Amino acid sequence: MKNGIVYMLISSLSFALMNLVIKFLHRFPTPELILFRAIISFTLSYIVIKRKGLNPLGNNRKLLLLRGFLGITALTLFFFTLHKLPISTAVTIQYLSPIFTAIIAIYFLKEPMQPMRWVFFLISFLGIGIVKGFNSDISWIYLIAGVLSAFSAGFAYNVIRKLRTTDDTNVIILYFPMMAVPVMAVWSYFVWVTPVGIEWLLLLIVGLLTQVGQVFLTKALTTSNANEVTIMRYFGIIYALSFDYFIFNQTFTPIVLVGIALVIIGVVLNLSYYKIKKLLTSSELR
Repeated sequence: MKNGIVYMLISSLSFALMNLVIKFLHRFPTPELILFRAIISFTLSYIVIKRKGLNPLGNNRKLLLLRGFLGITALTLFFFTLHKLPISTAVTIQYLSPIFTAIIAIYFLKEPMQPMRWVFFLISFLGIGIVKGFNSDISWIYLIAGVLSAFSAGFAYNVIRKLRTTDDTNVIILYFPMMAVPVMAVWSYFVWVTPVGIEWLLLLIVGLLTQVGQVFLTKALTTSNANEVTIMRYFGIIYALSFDYFIFNQTFTPIVLVGIALVIIGVVLNLSYYKIKKLLTSSELR
């Protein structure tokens, strides 16, 4: 369990640093950023797949294509909001993805939903409403884009859960960059901005940090209880708030911080529901 927590903290920090680097690359259009990220991810993933002797096209290709499409949609919308909003706000909205994961699973995976979990969902959405309502800098278009990004990510996670029974994890990971490279290459052709100097290094760092984050996220989920270690992922909001405050001189009113806290509380209660229920049941038995 201890190793799982350490792995998740490393993963969370890696993704937080990636978000920070993306902020410094604000002059680059979103498709170009995704293109560089996808090229690096594809190269590293393909090397692993070839070493394992796997078929890179996989088995359940329809679902793999859907996973790739949803991943492209989620990341494109997230990078768009990350360019336009404070890091902490964009990340907070993205943290709605576990809620959409649970809701979509009702229909996609036929998983039952406990009534109490709807209360936790409402807490998180109330938090988003507070963040939007008391922060005039957030346009509705960015809020909607962020929520759609979280929805796409939640849908993608459900697809991945189905694919685990048919395809290797590395193949599942590969499909996102394999689809993203040609799509973003065409899109980038029309909005291309040529990197100069250190920007080449920063673009490389974005790809490397993404890969580190994915590797340690996988290690955390495969070595420990998923619900327990996933909660540690929400340290990312602490990193994001720190970056906004110390690097970008971004300040937040107390009510906006309350909204951010409600989002995290709702998601954490949702992820911890079965553990809480078990504790309450055991205490009643005593």
